[in-house]
Amino acid sequence: MRDGAAPSESWVELSRKGAGFLRGQERKGALLVFAAIGVALLNAAEPLVMKLIVDTLTAGRPFAALVPALVALLALGLMREGVGAGVNWLTWRIRLRVHEVLLDRLLAKLGRLPIEFHREEGVGGLMTRIDRSVSGFLQALQELMTGLLPAIIYLASSIVIMVRLEWRLSLLVIAFTPLVLVIGVAAAPEQARREASLMDQWIRLYSRFNEVLTGIVTVRSFAMEDRERKRFLLGLRRANRQVIRGVGRDSGVGAARNLVSALARLGAVAYGGWLVIQGDITIGTLIAFLGYVGGLFGPLLGLTNSYQTVRRVSVSLESLFEILEREDTLADEPDALDPGVLEGAVRFDDVHFSYQPDRPLIRGVSLTVAPGETLALVGASGSGKSTLMALLQRLYDPTSGIICVDGHELRRLEQQVLRRNIGIVLQEPILFDDPVRDNIAYGRPSARREQIEDAARAANAHDFIMRLPLGYDTPVGERGARLSVGERQRIAIARALLKDPPILILDEPTAALDAESEHLLQESVDRLIRTRTTFVIAHRLNTVVSADRIAVLRHGIIVEEGDHLSLLARHGYYASLVARQVRGLLPDGSTLAPDAR
Repeated sequence: MRDGAAPSESWVELSRKGAGFLRGQERKGALLVFAAIGVALLNAAEPLVMKLIVDTLTAGRPFAALVPALVALLALGLMREGVGAGVNWLTWRIRLRVHEVLLDRLLAKLGRLPIEFHREEGVGGLMTRIDRSVSGFLQALQELMTGLLPAIIYLASSIVIMVRLEWRLSLLVIAFTPLVLVIGVAAAPEQARREASLMDQWIRLYSRFNEVLTGIVTVRSFAMEDRERKRFLLGLRRANRQVIRGVGRDSGVGAARNLVSALARLGAVAYGGWLVIQGDITIGTLIAFLGYVGGLFGPLLGLTNSYQTVRRVSVSLESLFEILEREDTLADEPDALDPGVLEGAVRFDDVHFSYQPDRPLIRGVSLTVAPGETLALVGASGSGKSTLMALLQRLYDPTSGIICVDGHELRRLEQQVLRRNIGIVLQEPILFDDPVRDNIAYGRPSARREQIEDAARAANAHDFIMRLPLGYDTPVGERGARLSVGERQRIAIARALLKDPPILILDEPTAALDAESEHLLQESVDRLIRTRTTFVIAHRLNTVVSADRIAVLRHGIIVEEGDHLSLLARHGYYASLVARQVRGLLPDGSTLAPDAR
């Protein structure tokens, strides 16, 4: 659903699919139905008791004759409130369970969807879509559960009793009812379109809001706070104007329906009064009948509201099913393998990949990496280094060619198994606002305290952790904001050490560090890569000198391959990259060809 379009599927089909979230609630639902019927019947009985009271009073009978009717009225009130409380309790039980099921399905799906889906949607937009769609669906569900069925039962009961009380008066009142239905049904499509348009506006608005908060340092560095605030308020006012226009239309629709109800009541009073004067009915009958007029139009208004609610909630359901029914292009095959712990032999065989069909990024890459070997990937930004590692983790599938681990083509492996065998340390490590201990144990939650501390010592992190206010129990803040860059990196390396994967990816782990921090971190890295198949992505070439092999990428193609010294001796592209950086990397007396300078 985009650009405020109404749902592409029919609201009937969406409602049928939405009802699937209620599976497992059949017993509670049946009990709710019976309780709702009870409330409706109790409400329907009350005007009859009022008729008895009024007729008793107008007949001049003694007060004692009123006692049974008064007791009945009290009993009806007590039972109605008791059963009504039960209906409310059951409704919330069902609502909360549906909420849990819905979020469980959404989270499971979001965890499986390809990375490009998350990049397309954005964090702010996705969170807004989920929040508003789930809230809209649950609110509508509660409204339908507590309002729809009682309205139908009360409506049917009212019509039967009204006809039995006075059929001529009933025909007069019933003649007004189609107008209420027509008004409600006519207004529903516009409400659905408006809801869809607002959904898109809120998603765009809060997506940008999330970006601004995430990049608040950049915003403030460029003194753009006021501009971003005005931009947000402009979007907010635009959405609010649409809300106000919608409220105006809905108020007009509501007023028109209430006017029809008032006219019906006025007609009932006029004609009923004339029948009382003629002696055809008693005053008590007229009082009861007027009670049922309210009972007739109240449920009718409820039914049209329910219809409008269903049409509006179809927007929320469409938005939810856009996520739940999104094709998982990276789903495991039915017979995917679980080989357990891998040795770490990796092979890229004529791998091609592009994010967009007309812009190839990886072009015919072939590589073989033996278990325990360290391969450095070197090249300019955009040459495809990080993309190759994303393909190895099967965050994407190659456009053509295959990638194998231990002789198993990645599509034949269970993704969870593959990723459990891969550790990764990023240039900007992601930590969660949990204690240090939990961040280190993130890939291995069952690890013991001593294992966590051993990993921290190996990563040169134990000493600074112990200086924190609560040691290993210190929360690190959102994305690790309470720690320095070097401290976050050492936590990330400790996490990888504790996971103990056979395959390791280091994506520029020391790029943002000063010389002293880099030295400490390099010691941790050296411990980490021992006995593991390691891929090192690097721009700072002093970090790849000791690699067993270096693959040099340029425009998605491997243009050179070898160790540091052999590549320097070729005076080619790698040597030119070295020349642009620290010349101390060159052995004494070495020279570069003029074209490499």
